[in-house]
Amino acid sequence: MSRIRQFQDLHHGEELLFLGNAWDVMSALALAKAGFQAIGTTSWGVASTRGYTDGERIGFAVHLELIRAIASQVSVPVSADIESGYGADVETVVDNVLRIAEAGAAGINIEDSAKSPRELKLVGKQAALLAAIRAALDANGYGGFFINARTDTYLLMKQPLAETIARGKAYAESGASGLFVPGLREEADIVEVVASIRLPLNVMSLPGVTDAARLHALGVKRFSFGNAFSDAATAYVETKAAELARLRDTSILYGT
Repeated sequence: MSRIRQFQDLHHGEELLFLGNAWDVMSALALAKAGFQAIGTTSWGVASTRGYTDGERIGFAVHLELIRAIASQVSVPVSADIESGYGADVETVVDNVLRIAEAGAAGINIEDSAKSPRELKLVGKQAALLAAIRAALDANGYGGFFINARTDTYLLMKQPLAETIARGKAYAESGASGLFVPGLREEADIVEVVASIRLPLNVMSLPGVTDAARLHALGVKRFSFGNAFSDAATAYVETKAAELARLRDTSILYGT
């Protein structure tokens, strides 16, 4: 079974897809070894480990090579968080997605918010982009490649539910494979989105949104933890570095 088919199936089985988010090859290998069935990149973590803030500042070429390296080292499906697509026009974004697929990825996250100013794109414009991506993937032998359409309604709006549902329906009609709604946390809203949108729903971990079993019971099909793991790893390194500098004793590295 191809990784693309495997990744599709993981969103439609009886179990919740608990997706691990990696930021480099080492973290991807650790997640795969731990038993995660699929791995996604976290754009925040990828950027921060290279000294950048989030927002496509590392450049597409850097992220592409990271995806290629991760996909070549793990045996599970890999999804690339490509933010808004690393392009100012449809043609560039479509070409970038094709290159991600060629690099061995089984899917992408692509969001519907602009970087500067940070605001939601017009729903029709984003739907047209998703349709162009789907058509190009299908035409180039990547049918079934998973397009996780991320909407930032819950990050940028005060009353986001109705707009989330409207965008989810438009994105489904445009060929998206799943709907990702970071910031979605209220159980009543989750239930309504699940009931209204025919796409598998992806929810991201937040403080208070951590129980995979409960989310599964509400109808969520994919649960990811975004940059929480990379942030925790960074915090651990910073703490240990401070202890080493202060104590000048490397025994803390060996648990003695």
